Amino acid sequence: MQYNLADIFEMAADQFADREYIVADGKRCTFAEMEQRANRLAHHLASQGIGRDDHVGIYAYNCIEWVETLWAVFKLRAVWININFRYVEDELAYIFANADLKALVYQREFGLRLANIKNTVASLKHAICIEDGSGAADSSLNVIDYETAMAANSPQRDFGPRSGDDLYMLYTGGTTGMPKGVVWRHHDVFFALGGGIDQTNGNVVDHPQQVLDRGSNMELCMLPAPPLMHGATQWAVMGGAFEGRKQVLMAKFDASAVWKLVEQEKINGLFITGDAMARPLIESYLETKGSVDTSSLFLIASSAVVFSQTLKEQFLEQFPNLMLLDSIGSSETGGNGILLAEKGKTAMQGGPTVKPGPGCVVLDPESLEVLKPGSETVGRLASTGFIPLGYYKDEKKTAETFITGPDGRRYSMPGDFAKVEADGTITMLGRGSQCINSGGEKIFPEEVESAIKSHPDVYDVTVIGIADKRWGQTVAAVIEARPGKQPGLETIQQHCRTSIAGYKVPRVLKLVAKIERSPSGKPDYRWARKIASE
Repeated sequence: MQYNLADIFEMAADQFADREYIVADGKRCTFAEMEQRANRLAHHLASQGIGRDDHVGIYAYNCIEWVETLWAVFKLRAVWININFRYVEDELAYIFANADLKALVYQREFGLRLANIKNTVASLKHAICIEDGSGAADSSLNVIDYETAMAANSPQRDFGPRSGDDLYMLYTGGTTGMPKGVVWRHHDVFFALGGGIDQTNGNVVDHPQQVLDRGSNMELCMLPAPPLMHGATQWAVMGGAFEGRKQVLMAKFDASAVWKLVEQEKINGLFITGDAMARPLIESYLETKGSVDTSSLFLIASSAVVFSQTLKEQFLEQFPNLMLLDSIGSSETGGNGILLAEKGKTAMQGGPTVKPGPGCVVLDPESLEVLKPGSETVGRLASTGFIPLGYYKDEKKTAETFITGPDGRRYSMPGDFAKVEADGTITMLGRGSQCINSGGEKIFPEEVESAIKSHPDVYDVTVIGIADKRWGQTVAAVIEARPGKQPGLETIQQHCRTSIAGYKVPRVLKLVAKIERSPSGKPDYRWARKIASE
């Protein structure tokens, strides 16, 4: 059996043909309509020379066209490239060149940025423009209107055979450095992220039909709030398609609009990325409590960034029967584990303590041996089994991240530190690249951030290490206070001492009007370090 994502989507489109699949910005489409429009776009791209292993960029906010493009590209055995809509021209020029883009589907709003870099990307030969009413300047590329391209091509499914070795690539900016393309085989990523392994029990399917059958008698409606350029929402619309789920998309995250959509679309589950979305969501709900019907909602799942204990408690206070999941994972590993939060049991040290998923282990940082439960060693989180091939055009980084252990197994070890508890659960401690070394003591920013966020005057915070003559580094907190509040350093220190050791308490505090984060909610450590060092 070839586990190819386009093949599995076509199976789902046939099985769930009349179900609604995507709702976005007033537009709606069924599985059958998505299939036909993706076929039309695929035929157009093929007419422009796009085929196996060619790279097609997608540069837009969340919209139906984003999803149509991803399936169209996969149908041709090509590879689509997610592009961060917040990138400035230098960053765009870098990713266009690094990814070797041959074609681009973009939203009219971004035309001017493209016009300014078009001469720097020799590989880009064709572009398709999604009209958005913005009236933005033309990109000056070889452009065709999106709907015009659609109308001129066949809706028939008449493509050649595909393979589980076809490629999926996810560009991940992380928290530091330039974006990197993580390269997966369709086969591996289907099992890691697409539902091929049941994360709750570790069972592995032996045919994609088993995944489709999960949705046969259950029609769920989900709202993934992060942008589609983020892996969480990509896999909501892809993995969700395999189970016949309806997905409601927002062009941009808006907390109050989320609750209106919950009522309008009878949404069953929200996917969010930690505190950056959880905090405005719960505060918006409290402001409008009683004015919207949320009776359909029974699930909120978070991934990628810290979801702090105080916010989990607030959600469970308002929604006592809510299933609240906190998951860990990365672009390089897929899902690593899940925590089901319970009221009064949401405390965490740095990151969540989770039940590890299949293939998830913690390796000794020196010997690379798998740590046993109860080990006092702080190790490196790793995954084995269904993992990526490596980073695109970066052999050095691939060799550093994808290693072979003394047991002969290949592991993905992207940099997260963790501990194995006595019961076999794993406690996340944070990304090693941001670990603060103060006088020889290792301090993980996520743990300090969790302590600070529980202070009533704090709305958001990013913790970093800055240079210190005596200790090498010292802990600094960049804080966005709640309106009308101005917490001082001593107040924050006293509060933190009740939950973390004294050497982890911040020594520097900077108040800012707004914390800078990526659209997916990840902290901007470079920005925070610059602010704290001034």
